[in-house]
Amino acid sequence: MYVIKVPLGVRSYTISIDHRLLARLGHECKRLYLGPRCAVITDRNVAPHYGEAALQSLQAAGFEPTLITVPSGETAKSLKVTATCYDQLAEHRLERKSFVVALGGGVVGDLAGFVAATYLRGIDFVQVPTTLLAQVDSSVGGKVGVNLKAGKNLVGAFYQPRFVLCDLGTLETLPVREYRAGLAEIIKYGIIYEGELFKRLEQVMPKLLQRDPDTLSSVVARCCQIKAGVVGQDETESGLRAILNFGHTIGHALEAIS
Repeated sequence: MYVIKVPLGVRSYTISIDHRLLARLGHECKRLYLGPRCAVITDRNVAPHYGEAALQSLQAAGFEPTLITVPSGETAKSLKVTATCYDQLAEHRLERKSFVVALGGGVVGDLAGFVAATYLRGIDFVQVPTTLLAQVDSSVGGKVGVNLKAGKNLVGAFYQPRFVLCDLGTLETLPVREYRAGLAEIIKYGIIYEGELFKRLEQVMPKLLQRDPDTLSSVVARCCQIKAGVVGQDETESGLRAILNFGHTIGHALEAIS
């Protein structure tokens, strides 16, 4: 297992990377004295695969979890869905010492993190990314938020998770298109930050395309190390962290018109 630290002083946290880590979710939450009530926010695609496993792990560790399922896709990042999540947190009687688990891809992570950042002026949250793109990018660094009609991520915050749990086993159910989107993000790290990584990717890409466990583990870990280092130097994107936005301007524009 790879364990990487995001160095942010008293708000530092770890990223754990391995296969079959979801079963350890409850244990890791208990180790940090979170709880006892919590909510797992996930989407309709992820819930059938991993929702019950997350609940069971939390229950086995003594927590009182509830499952909140939101629509899949970018439409979930809305103020309307955010308000629905608030209502369900209140219905489950979550308090300031309670926490939220973001179980899903980047959309779920952004939404759940924003909900946690703003409910009761901020409660703890945990990232359990289930897409390759989220594992190497959006789950690390604390950028959370939702969209407005005027554009993406116009309402949000910098709000760091207590820890990130990357279970590479969840990638087994990831569609090819989504998996390749994650590979594109990995290639981006090689372009913007580390030439040696880019050269290595040229050599190991066939194994990555086959989702080889060992290759995947080491590459995801290296990407997380790079992002953790950048975030540690520039948490609020006032300088260096802007390099991670390479391609976003044209990418967001193409997404908006497609």
